[in-house]
Amino acid sequence: MKLAYKKIVVKVGSNVITQGNGLPDEHRIQHLVNQLSAIKKQGIEVILVSSGAVASGRSLIKVSEKQDAVTTRQLLAAIGQVKLINTYAGFFNEHAIKCAQVLVTKEDFRDRAHYLNMKNCMEILLQNEVIPVVNENDVVSVTELMFTDNDELAGLIASMLNADALIILSNVNGIYNGDPKAEGSEVIQEISGTVSNLASFISTGKSQFGRGGMITKSTMAQKVAKLGINVHIANGTTDDVLIGLLNKEIIHTRFVPEKSKSGKKKWIAHSENAATGIVKLNEGAKAVLTSGKATSLLPVGIIKIESDFLKGDIIKIVDEENNLIGLGIAEYGSDKARERIGLKKQKALVHYDYFYSAI
Repeated sequence: MKLAYKKIVVKVGSNVITQGNGLPDEHRIQHLVNQLSAIKKQGIEVILVSSGAVASGRSLIKVSEKQDAVTTRQLLAAIGQVKLINTYAGFFNEHAIKCAQVLVTKEDFRDRAHYLNMKNCMEILLQNEVIPVVNENDVVSVTELMFTDNDELAGLIASMLNADALIILSNVNGIYNGDPKAEGSEVIQEISGTVSNLASFISTGKSQFGRGGMITKSTMAQKVAKLGINVHIANGTTDDVLIGLLNKEIIHTRFVPEKSKSGKKKWIAHSENAATGIVKLNEGAKAVLTSGKATSLLPVGIIKIESDFLKGDIIKIVDEENNLIGLGIAEYGSDKARERIGLKKQKALVHYDYFYSAI
């Protein structure tokens, strides 16, 4: 039985399409495009999230070591993004498939209107049989506004487009139950729910060319699976990995999805950076909100309004130790919320339909 997906997001990391010398691996890129083209011709919608602009830039220009890291990255990304998209366009053209460049920053997802504009852009490309090739716009992104890495961006795109699956291609076979290099370590083939101890045996090392390690991947994968989307982590350096994965023929890690959430909740889930206010709850309210039952956030459980917000703002909801419980859209502003702290029989501050539990 093949995996019956109709829409997939494929994220390919720098470590997959970059050679050991830091230059692009065009043979690997071509092999990836061949697989994506074959999948698309089976009637599956494909969105590609690809790193590699900086590596492509490195193949075109020598940079003085005196340049600081941020400006070097901007220079290499600006030059390299042109080469990267041309490389993809050339290889897709061999299959009579068009691709489009979509460069984004965190700012593009800062509010619902921007988010929906981005969604509409992607959907019109897919409707016209065009494969979107998405990357973070490193030319204008500066450190505090950058995604953790393209895994975070890919998770956001998969959620936004209601993809059936997100496939993350790394340079290892998946998440192991120990050090991947140690004898006896095996790939965990299926992960369900929130597994808090994954970090204890995941290697903290990042790839030579990428920004994110396996801990970031697993955290993001759990978040996306919680929203109802299958997540697969597989080895992008394995020949025909995508075809093999969809045919259930290769060993890799799959994060089992929970019940699918609404489009609004999927947006809220990725909106932590856009949150303005912070609301602190007591332990009883935390237990009720995270019970899995349809429960709204009532003022009776609030013990403090940590920072101000307006009606319609995204707010962070934290426990007494300031751990994140979830995110939600405020039904009224912080001034009214302060007046109602601890009171019973008050209007909910966050309605269940607009609450995302991070636990």
